[in-house]
Amino acid sequence: MSKATYPLKLPVSVKKAAERLAKEDGVSLNQWIAAAVAEKVGVVETAAEFFKKRAGKATGTGLMRFLRQAPKNVPPPDDVVR
Repeated sequence: MSKATYPLKLPVSVKKAAERLAKEDGVSLNQWIAAAVAEKVGVVETAAEFFKKRAGKATGTGLMRFLRQAPKNVPPPDDVVR
């Protein structure tokens, strides 16, 4: 396995938490961060593949046809994004 070096800058609080978790897992901070990044890459790639398959041959045209059928109700005044 080839390796690459990357200078990583973390907020102090995140680094301390990662150090604590690495210690609990009995691994070095570097190994813990590498595993965390690999896990995140796997999750993102799996999600992207899932949604690509789920979309299939769907088109924007089909979506617009679906949305035009939605009721034209105005949301109540208390339905706000905060």
